[in-house]
Amino acid sequence: MMKRFSLLLAAGAVFLIGMRAPFILENQGAKRIKIMTSIFPLMEFAQAVAGDRGEVDLLLPPGGEVHTWMPRPSDLIKLSSADLFIYIGADLEPWAEDILRSVKNPKLRIMDICEELSLLTHSSSLDREHGAVDPHVWLDFGNDQKIIEGIKTVLGEMEPRVMSIYKKNALIYNQKLQELDRRYTEALRECEQRTIVLGGHAAFGYLAKRYNLRHVSLYGLSPDSEPTPSQLIDIVGLVKERGIEAIYFEVSVSKELAEVIAEETGARTLVLNPGASLSRKQMESGVSFLDIMEKNLENLKDGLSCR
Repeated sequence: MMKRFSLLLAAGAVFLIGMRAPFILENQGAKRIKIMTSIFPLMEFAQAVAGDRGEVDLLLPPGGEVHTWMPRPSDLIKLSSADLFIYIGADLEPWAEDILRSVKNPKLRIMDICEELSLLTHSSSLDREHGAVDPHVWLDFGNDQKIIEGIKTVLGEMEPRVMSIYKKNALIYNQKLQELDRRYTEALRECEQRTIVLGGHAAFGYLAKRYNLRHVSLYGLSPDSEPTPSQLIDIVGLVKERGIEAIYFEVSVSKELAEVIAEETGARTLVLNPGASLSRKQMESGVSFLDIMEKNLENLKDGLSCR
């Protein structure tokens, strides 16, 4: 698979060499900064800060799974015409290094978000990824505010004369994140249960830590991992022992295992959405990252029996 991917990127790179001059001319004549992002939250953050000064696009297609998606030559072409590429890093996008090596644009600015943040390591006795770095940093709204500040700084360096616009836009969006953080803090302060059980991969460690919750997942950081029978037995035992009433699952991952756990324990299933990717319908209807996080809060309050 990776060999085929490398051949496709090489073909795209050859095509770009012949097209290099037109791309440079297009960038020179552009009035707005072209920004490419790897996942949906970063696209929303970049749009919020750049405002009308930015033309923001998303590499990950609707419904794509960031851990397993493979770029096409057309994605390489889009990235090669960009001024700024923003991605999470920490192996969330295992394809990122390959595509960046193939980009023929020496002026492309690159933001690796995880380079500027304190990262958590995944810790669980239920899987074999114990101690791996957790890349799901956008599920901590304090981190999101730092990401917004970082985007503001980079855009200000690229266009110093309009830095005041970026500062104003960043302030407005960060106020929304602060209000969301306040709502989570208040809503999750008093809950009968403080353990989030996921019948999927470990995406919510940052959120759990921020609000003093425990995060237990059926398997580790990769959504295409396969849990062992002993892991399933262990998590069923935990749910029964603690009287946990809700098993969460992600919209982008099959809920089959969450339903198995629920059937074995008498619990029910609820959605938690990390928001890395939206469906085409959600994109067309204008669903925002903040909307997704508000819905997550509703389901957390419900499943954890919060007052």
